[in-house]
Amino acid sequence: MSQTGLERLLGHDFTNGQLLTQALTHRSHSARNNERLEFLGDGVLNCIIANQLFQRFSKLPEGDLSRLRAHLVKEPTLCEIAQRLQLGDMLKLGEGELKSGGWRRPSVLADALEAIIGAVFLDAGFIAAEALVVRLYTPLLEAIDPKSIGKDAKSLLQEYLQGRKIPLPEYTVTATEGEAHCQLFKVDCTIPKLKLVTHGEGSSRRAAEQQAAERAYQQLTATS
Repeated sequence: MSQTGLERLLGHDFTNGQLLTQALTHRSHSARNNERLEFLGDGVLNCIIANQLFQRFSKLPEGDLSRLRAHLVKEPTLCEIAQRLQLGDMLKLGEGELKSGGWRRPSVLADALEAIIGAVFLDAGFIAAEALVVRLYTPLLEAIDPKSIGKDAKSLLQEYLQGRKIPLPEYTVTATEGEAHCQLFKVDCTIPKLKLVTHGEGSSRRAAEQQAAERAYQQLTATS
């Protein structure tokens, strides 16, 4: 996919295309990389998500709003959005990162997404960055359940299944890739009775299981 294609997915045409190029450049590739943009994007993202939650959930106390925001800006959530945008195919990585599969590592993908938000902010200001974040996050914001605050995905899925007397899911590691210090785990979450299988990836088995469980929970609650 070209940068023009990515701009189309983002819904933002960059005036300064070099900002997008920098946002997609990992520190292993060159000195001009996305680390500073990631720092900026992280701050912009937190502000926008905080405002969205404040507007949408007028009766939630500060503590609950903070937990909701933490859920929405955590690495697995950012990684999932980045995968939806196919950012891994666009990243500029050094030779070592390419060999170790850095283009699919959750932390690298999450950082790149934050860097893109920072790049949009520099390119066109806060309103443009806010429009981007709202576009990317609307499905998550509309699906989020304040009652699930503070519970991880595996716990939520377990409670959902137990409440319907459905046997608990089975988690299976289907692949482990990369060097020992930067492995990528792939896990299947299987619910035989419902004939449902979801997939997760993460830098640890636990993280991969959580992502697979979250996808299963989202599918089940979307149809219930």
